[in-house]
Amino acid sequence: MAPPPSYAERVPDWPVEYETLSEADRGHDLPAEDLERLAVAAFMLGRDDEVVPLRERAIHDYVADGRRADAVACGFWIGWHLMMRGDLAQAQGWTARLRRLADDDPRLEGMLAQQTAVARMWGGDPAGALPDFERSVAIAARGAETDVLVLALLGRGRCLQLLGRDDECMVVMDEAMTYVSAGRVQPQVAGLLYCAVIDMCMGHFDLARAQEWTRALTAWIDDHDGAVAYRGTCLVHRAEILQLRGAWTEAAERAVEACALLDIRPEPAVAAAHYRVGELARLRGRLDEAEAAYERASELGLEVQPGLALLRLAQGRPDAALAGLDRVLGESSDDPRARPLQLAARVEICLAAGAVGAAEDAAASLAMLSGPEAPPFLCALVEHATGAVLLARGEARDALPRLRRAWTLWRDVDAPYEAARARSLVARACDALGDTDAAVMEADAARAALDRLGAVGEPFGVAGTTVDGPLSPRELEVLRLVATGATNRAIAAELVLSEKTVARHVSNIFGKLALPNRAAATAYAFEHRLV
Repeated sequence: MAPPPSYAERVPDWPVEYETLSEADRGHDLPAEDLERLAVAAFMLGRDDEVVPLRERAIHDYVADGRRADAVACGFWIGWHLMMRGDLAQAQGWTARLRRLADDDPRLEGMLAQQTAVARMWGGDPAGALPDFERSVAIAARGAETDVLVLALLGRGRCLQLLGRDDECMVVMDEAMTYVSAGRVQPQVAGLLYCAVIDMCMGHFDLARAQEWTRALTAWIDDHDGAVAYRGTCLVHRAEILQLRGAWTEAAERAVEACALLDIRPEPAVAAAHYRVGELARLRGRLDEAEAAYERASELGLEVQPGLALLRLAQGRPDAALAGLDRVLGESSDDPRARPLQLAARVEICLAAGAVGAAEDAAASLAMLSGPEAPPFLCALVEHATGAVLLARGEARDALPRLRRAWTLWRDVDAPYEAARARSLVARACDALGDTDAAVMEADAARAALDRLGAVGEPFGVAGTTVDGPLSPRELEVLRLVATGATNRAIAAELVLSEKTVARHVSNIFGKLALPNRAAATAYAFEHRLV
């Protein structure tokens, strides 16, 4: 069996590679091996409709020359390509055709076992698929068929993930990635593995490794001049990492770029690209834009919770928000991230709706998903939700250490938005305990962080009343000074703040208290004996 094309020493300029081979094939006389190279170039340039016909021609030539093993190997890539496109029926048809071509050749059994395993896994039977993937791994390893081996390892890792065996999954994926990092696999396999390992890392809330592999994928994409394949998916991963890191403007740019690219050349990540656009729009208060993006993601088949529920909350529709979350929490999901994030959102929405008991139940369910070896991101979710519930129950002293731990964990995983939200709750806990100085400093730090991000709306847990009404401690200070007739510049000097920050506080006061102007604010302050 001929070795597959090697790209380890030279990464082609894909447009040039495609044009050169296409020109040589004008008379339809390109050798089978070069037809396979042309098929790879077509795939990398997003010309998916050309891939199968080119490989079919190669198979015809291989069979005519009596090279059945090469024909089966080429047919394996047709099946792989069809499965990647979601054409499972056609892929299974090719599996049956390859079995006839293979004629019980033991060297080819690893490829055939793998295609059977993929069909089983995608059919919802990871336990049944796992032995077939393991058999494919063993056969491919003996035959030194690196591409088949790496794809079998990927399938094995995915089955282990679906079966909840996360530690074993990551060991398998680490092994697979050694071949990718060494440049020992074809580009269509390398791109798939990069995307898969990032997705698995995100599924385990392993943000550091996800960011590391996203950087590697970005560099890999940049090395492949003119390539379209995997570029959109790479942009989606980059957008999610950038959002978590607080680089919202760049994240939004990458998400929009991904939507534009993937709408032209669809990949499974196209729905996730639109969801990311919706998330970033919601966080920045662009609710109509968020609504449209979630609708598009849903149209493309993605579950849009908890983002849509949090949008409904921002729109003042907590009942609709809870209905959507309750529906999705009653269903199963293959995404390990889904349930923790949905439960955390349910805590937030229940607290905003005043349903403290329901929030407590959701926080308890979330805590059950954690454990001693849980990643810091998941631990932060649990501490944040638990602390928020304790605070809502009036148990500020018990809430404070949980909230401080949440803030520390969010800071450690470099998630500034979540850290600011936790810190706003720390401010409320300090205020409830009578430490006004600490409350003011924590609230100002939280709000400054949110302002830097461009966040719009109240952070988690700030909505609602405190002992002094709906205003934060700093807003109360500003209101008292407004009632003395002080200008924004004078208030800024008194409190050592910028005029912009004072103006925002005044605007918040007017909004929260439904006051039209400073005179009304002054009257409110005297009526409520704040001065």
